[in-house]
Amino acid sequence: MRVLLVEDDRLLAQEIAQSLRAENFAVDIASNGEDGQHLGETENYDAAVLDLGLPKINGAAVLRSWRKNGRHLPVLILTARDGWTDKVEGFKAGADDYLTKPVRVEELVMRLRALVRRAAGYAEPRIACGPLSFDAQTGAFELEGLPLRLTALEWRVLSCLVLRHDVVVDRSELNDKAYDGDADVDSNSLEVIIARLRRKIGHEMIETVRGRGYRLLSQKTAAGKS
Repeated sequence: MRVLLVEDDRLLAQEIAQSLRAENFAVDIASNGEDGQHLGETENYDAAVLDLGLPKINGAAVLRSWRKNGRHLPVLILTARDGWTDKVEGFKAGADDYLTKPVRVEELVMRLRALVRRAAGYAEPRIACGPLSFDAQTGAFELEGLPLRLTALEWRVLSCLVLRHDVVVDRSELNDKAYDGDADVDSNSLEVIIARLRRKIGHEMIETVRGRGYRLLSQKTAAGKS
């Protein structure tokens, strides 16, 4: 999962980004509204955390621009403004959730996971895919009821696949969701991650669709292909 964090307080932004990365999120940071607006309109994110009091362009204007330009990513406003009128402005601009500072990072993580899950169309936190299950509330994977140990990159790719199981996910999207925007990515990095995941969950679970990308197969689909 890849998140855009638009926050002008550099120390706070680094603290939040570090905490999110510890929970396996990939994070890009924008320190002003102009850069945040551009990134939100040109990059592929699962969600955004957006401050309201930003330099150059305020957060509400950034959000209105995203929505006007058809960007439907879930947006959580994180701001020191706790007045009712500020909250109304944020939701009218298109926010999906609203938190006031100071915030517990644990709550921010839980809310982001819930936003991403609901945006993918799941009402319940646990998502089953054959012997694999994903708790979208805690971020934990299990295989046949046992905890599945994953690296951060493996977790990002597998979470993207499980939220879209039985659907082909383009290589470009998987790369976008796996890495921070400034990461130095080798051309075969995704293949290496997919190979490691296949060793952990079973080769037959992840189908290669040539020229497009990969598909995580549910039990029903996998049985139908055998």
